[in-house]
Amino acid sequence: MFGLGVPELLIILAILVLLFGASRLADLGGSMGRGIREFRRGLRDEDAQAGTENKESK
Repeated sequence: MFGLGVPELLIILAILVLLFGASRLADLGGSMGRGIREFRRGLRDEDAQAGTENKESK
């Protein structure tokens, strides 16, 4: 993974916690999770619409 091992990732995580604080990182992680979930839901909805349009055109 980009030449980063576990010790390097732990150091980066520790620096992020020191810079932003644990609560702010938790909020950021939650926001990113919600964004990814909405993105996936949008893709599923788009695929479903494309599937129904293909069935209607046949």
